[in-house]
Amino acid sequence: MASGTTEFRLLPMSESTSQLCFDKEQFLKDDFDVDTFVADCRRRVQLETLREDLHIYFKSLKNAMVELINKDYADFVNLSSNLVGMDKAINNLSVPLGQLKEEILSVRSGMDDAIKAVEDKLTARARIREKKACLQRLINITKSVEKMEKILGISKELDVDDADLGEHLELSGQQIERVALEFNQLQFYVTQSKGLPLVEKIRPRIAAITVTLQHSLERSFEESLETGQADVLRQCLRTYATIDKMRDAEALFRKIAVKPYMDEVINESFIKNHPQGLKGMYSKVLEFIPKHCTLIKQVTSQTPSSAGQEVVRGYDFLVNAVWPEIANSLDSRNHQIFFATNTDLFHERYLQTMDFVERFELQCGTQSSVKRLREHQSFNTFMSKWSLSVYFQLRFHEIAGSFETALSTPFNSTSDAQSPFKLHVFQTLWQCLHRCWEDKVYLIPLCHRFWKLTLQLLSRCAQWIEEVYANELKAPKEEPETSKPPISSSSSSASLPNESGEPADGDKQQRGPSPAPVPPPITSSQLVSLVADIDILCAQLTQLYQHVIGPKLAEINCQGITVLSEAFLDCKESLSNRQVEFGEYITKEVCALCSVHLKSANDIPRLYRRTNREIPSKPSSYVCNCLKPLQLFLDEHKANLQQDRQHQWLVSILCTVTDGYLTISSELLTSVKKMEDSLKRLKALRRPSEVALASMASQQGGVSDDDKIRLQLSFDVNFYGKQMSEMGVEDNEVPSYIELKTLVNSSVKGIISELEEI
Repeated sequence: MASGTTEFRLLPMSESTSQLCFDKEQFLKDDFDVDTFVADCRRRVQLETLREDLHIYFKSLKNAMVELINKDYADFVNLSSNLVGMDKAINNLSVPLGQLKEEILSVRSGMDDAIKAVEDKLTARARIREKKACLQRLINITKSVEKMEKILGISKELDVDDADLGEHLELSGQQIERVALEFNQLQFYVTQSKGLPLVEKIRPRIAAITVTLQHSLERSFEESLETGQADVLRQCLRTYATIDKMRDAEALFRKIAVKPYMDEVINESFIKNHPQGLKGMYSKVLEFIPKHCTLIKQVTSQTPSSAGQEVVRGYDFLVNAVWPEIANSLDSRNHQIFFATNTDLFHERYLQTMDFVERFELQCGTQSSVKRLREHQSFNTFMSKWSLSVYFQLRFHEIAGSFETALSTPFNSTSDAQSPFKLHVFQTLWQCLHRCWEDKVYLIPLCHRFWKLTLQLLSRCAQWIEEVYANELKAPKEEPETSKPPISSSSSSASLPNESGEPADGDKQQRGPSPAPVPPPITSSQLVSLVADIDILCAQLTQLYQHVIGPKLAEINCQGITVLSEAFLDCKESLSNRQVEFGEYITKEVCALCSVHLKSANDIPRLYRRTNREIPSKPSSYVCNCLKPLQLFLDEHKANLQQDRQHQWLVSILCTVTDGYLTISSELLTSVKKMEDSLKRLKALRRPSEVALASMASQQGGVSDDDKIRLQLSFDVNFYGKQMSEMGVEDNEVPSYIELKTLVNSSVKGIISELEEI
């Protein structure tokens, strides 16, 4: 069947079968399933299309089968004749094959029995070998115990609880090291033979050996430290390492050397009596290392003094013995240094302690030792004792509270004559920002919190500025002044939240039933001071970040410093969001004061019509008074405003006033022109006597009343431009003035020519 399948696969199919909706090879798979085949095809084509393709494929297979039969017709015909006698041949083979099978099964059974016998013997041999090894270990344990008892001079009947066990036995360093090697091997044998009766019986003798060996090592260790014998100390530490008791050696050093010294130095009386206080105590503590740890460091670490000598690895006495005792002594006898009740004193103590920790780390000698120190449990416990969160909470209430207090009377003038700010609230804000980062307040572990407080202060100030705009500039346009809430009280908005997200203490107090008195509305001078202080603050914030905050962020290797700088810039820009609106409000008020005088320009025709006044030669009084409010405004606030802001407002005010002046002048000249044309039309209707009188007046004066009006307006406009120049504003900065000047000059051009001829 397989060969037939192969033949069908090799038969050429018609071209129509190559466009079928299914793969023909799927029928040849062993796991072919009709339902799966039909479901798969239904996803692509309709059932009608599938039926037609199957019919086409069936025809192609039928044709291929016919072609195959026709091609090998002779083989098909001879197939039955070739199978004659096949049954007899098969029967002849079945008998010998059955006999062969029985022989093979017999041999296999014999082999299995032989294998089982061999495996049983191997198992028994393994048990014997294990018992032999166990017996050998027990023999070795007995020999080792007897050997060590002989060296240590311990009697078999000696009780392990004897107080003077090993106290008076003098052993050389080599004997101790020899016992240690034997003891280490004994420990291995005991571990391998755990639970055996002999081991449990001999365990008291092992305990006696352990106590005796430990006493001998302790005595040798103490003597080597007292006499300064490096070789003996090296051999003793090597012995401790051999029996895996290195931590015991470090604990012994802490007990006999470190603790007595620290008990004498680390205490409250030492701090009170020392001139330098806590700093002096730390210096005294550090003196312990060169005095008492030089020999140990020489033996256990590679130092210039230990060049060419053997170094016993695996010990770190500074980390595992000296530091834990220092931390424990500080915690037990000087725990008051961790309290943050007095923030200034806490800050001083913390910095002195961190300086002590840095100097202690320098004594460690290697980076790996410093790493072990910082990972040590006592070190982490010691660092967690410092109440940094409490310290920051106190600083937060101190800094944020002072700013909130300043916001209660925000438009009070600053009392510091040297301050660049005019308003007390901005002076306080600047002091608070500096307070966050000054050396007497800032701590490196609290950098992120002081950064957050800085942004909170700037955000709180920006929020207050928005309240000023909403309540003082925007609200009067929408509601009566009597319903306007006060802007100076911190109750008008949420104050700075503390670290837990709650409002400051001032917002927690209950307010009385009677409303707070409404403060007087803000004045223009106060608004100018507000704008000026915002400009100064924004300029100084850049310097603050570059020279104060930025270096402190870089000191802690802050990775997202770009993001932080962008956040600071956003807070700074939020302060100046309403500068344009404030400027428009101020300039509008000044423009109103100036524009009042411009209305007097409409009185010029009344001064010259039928009054027989002389030709004008000086500007009118109204134009002299027009820019006086602006000049007074500049004189009053010149010292406060920055030059750019002052010039910006000056140009804005002059543009607005000049626009009004242009409108008035244009209307005035238009009315004069209309009046002049009207008089010319009526001139023909006058009586001869009136005409004669008018001719005589014209010959005497040479300039009509309308011309005098135009000349006076020209004098006024030119004097107005002169005042602008004196204020530092060019004509091209005020486009409406150029238009105004062109208008009046064109109206008096002919008049001036006639006057020059006369």
